[in-house]
This record gives sequence, structure tokens and C-alpha cells, in this order.
Amino acid sequence: MTDRCAEFRALHHARRPLLLPNAWDHASAAALARRGHPAIGTTSLGVAAAAGRPDGTAATAGETLALARRLAPLPVLLSVDVEAGFSDDPATVAGYVTELAGLGVVGINLEDGRADGTLTEPELLADKVAAVKAAVPDLFVNARTDTWWLGVDDPLGQTLVRARAYRAAGADGIFVPGVVDPATLGVLTEWIDAPVNVLYQPGGPGLDKLAAVGVARVSTGSLLFRVALAAALATADGVRAGGLAAPDGLPSYAEVQALVPPAPGAQPDGRLP
Repeated sequence: MTDRCAEFRALHHARRPLLLPNAWDHASAAALARRGHPAIGTTSLGVAAAAGRPDGTAATAGETLALARRLAPLPVLLSVDVEAGFSDDPATVAGYVTELAGLGVVGINLEDGRADGTLTEPELLADKVAAVKAAVPDLFVNARTDTWWLGVDDPLGQTLVRARAYRAAGADGIFVPGVVDPATLGVLTEWIDAPVNVLYQPGGPGLDKLAAVGVARVSTGSLLFRVALAAALATADGVRAGGLAAPDGLPSYAEVQALVPPAPGAQPDGRLP
């Protein structure tokens, strides 16, 4: 476990930012791993929507843990989005994350945004970070601050204050979704003494431009899940309207089936004896 955590940590110090694609189920994670991504995150929106639950409301602790258990055998480094830890009690958050680490998870995202559109007190998230790091010191804790995401006043000043508090508590990285301006990102990476993670946004700067301003990690967040949903709707609409050609890169039935480990005792062709 320690070696895997060190490997994940090292990916944040490469010449190019770590691209962390975010999966929502076994098939999406297994397909991304097969494409050669060394590390994969989960998306809380995708996990929640797939389970018919709202995101960001501490409603998917069970689903998130179950997904981590399904993804643990994959040959990939796994980071899990745990929203705000599914609790306001730091000890409870630490216990939950310890269970994830026991499955082989090497990192988490822990956020300070609330479902009502406000930010929690920085001291509370700092206490959660400290409790997690005390319980699982090697785990990469990516502390997310939603200052830009929620449109608060003076987002730069608030971000730097919160980043310092989270770092002092032991956070390994700082995640600031919603920022796309390279000049602002340059200020953040200069003043935050930890790897800075941003959320990729279509039309925003690419990996090379983000590397030039010091960004260490780029997450896709819910983007892949929403693109998959859009593709499903477009396909259904196309069939209803009279038909459409198969899209480029469409996986075959056999290719998708191959993403799933064979059942115990199965024959080479997948059939049970």
C-alpha cells in the first residue's frame, strides 16, 4: 500500500499534469484502465446519479464504498471522491476513509462546499483532513475548496486562506475547480505550497497550457459521465428519427464483456461448467 501511495504521489510531480479521468462504475473504470491511464478517480455526481440519489448531500456513502470495492482489483491507482466525508464528525470521516484505504484506495477528494451553496468553515474541513492523515498517513488527501465553484466574494483571497489551513492540517494537494484563467492559476500555483488540481472544462486551457502555469493535476470530474449520457440520448433520438450509423470507436459486445472478470470456475469462453 505504501508503495502504491508513493507511486500516486509521484504522478503529481511529473513534467506534464496528471490527467485523472473520473469513472462512475466498473465498466467506465476498467475501460479507462485498459486505455493506459495509470490513475483513475471517481465522480460523485456520476455515482450519485447512477444510484438515483442527489450529489453532495452525503447520501452515497454506501454506494461509494461499494464502487471502491468493485474497482480495487483493477490494475490502476484509485482515488475516491468522498464529497465532504459523508459526515461532519472528523473521527467518522477518518473511519470511513480508513475502510477505503484498506481496499487499496490511494487518494481521496474532500471538499468544503455544502449542498446549499455555501462553504463550510475552513476549520471543520481542516479537522477532517487532520483526522484522516492521522489515521492513514500515506493516503493522498486532495482538499477541494469551492470558492470559485460557488462564486463567493474574493475567491482568490478565500482560496489562499483555506489552502493554507488545509495544508497546515496535512492536505497533500489542493483542488480548486472552476478556475480556467491561466494568470489566476499561475498565482494559485505560486502561492500554494502543494500540487494544485483543477477541473478540466471544455474550451478551457489544455494540459500543456496548464503545465506552463504550474498545475499538477487535471480532473475530468463529471464530464465523462455527462458526455456518456449525452451520447446515449443522441443515439436513442437518432434511432427514433429513422436510424444512424454506428459512432466511431463503438466498443463491441465482446469488448465490453472482456472488461468484466470471468466468474469463478468459468471456462475460457466464459461459460460455466
